[in-house]
Amino acid sequence: MAKFLIVEARFYDHLNDLLIEGAKAALDEAGHKYEVVTVPGALEIPGAIALAAESGRYDGFVAIGVVIRGETYHFEVVSNESARGLMALSMDAIAIGNGILTVENEAQALTRAKPTEKDKGGEAAKAAIAMLALRERFGM
Repeated sequence: MAKFLIVEARFYDHLNDLLIEGAKAALDEAGHKYEVVTVPGALEIPGAIALAAESGRYDGFVAIGVVIRGETYHFEVVSNESARGLMALSMDAIAIGNGILTVENEAQALTRAKPTEKDKGGEAAKAAIAMLALRERFGM
């Protein structure tokens, strides 16, 4: 049994609740423990994971958030930089599942967030579990 940290950027409460529901269900089904921590936005998720990884208290991480395209370039910055930050951490052998939705509108987000539809929260948790298993397979 491993311990995971779900790091959420809570901006769209109803969408985050669905993503977290899916992530928790996947972790429960696999028999793992988890905690949830909230950060101000998607850009803060990689930093929070880096801090938590340094603590040694968690075996893996699930990033949860929703970024919906707006009228400015900010969407690209947040989408790209949060993904880049998570990728950099994964290159340091940190087991992470990326459940940060980057979508054009709320309807797309809702479809992806619902556990009964695309279940991206559950998929992110399963990805983190798979990466942890791979890390353990390689003796890390």
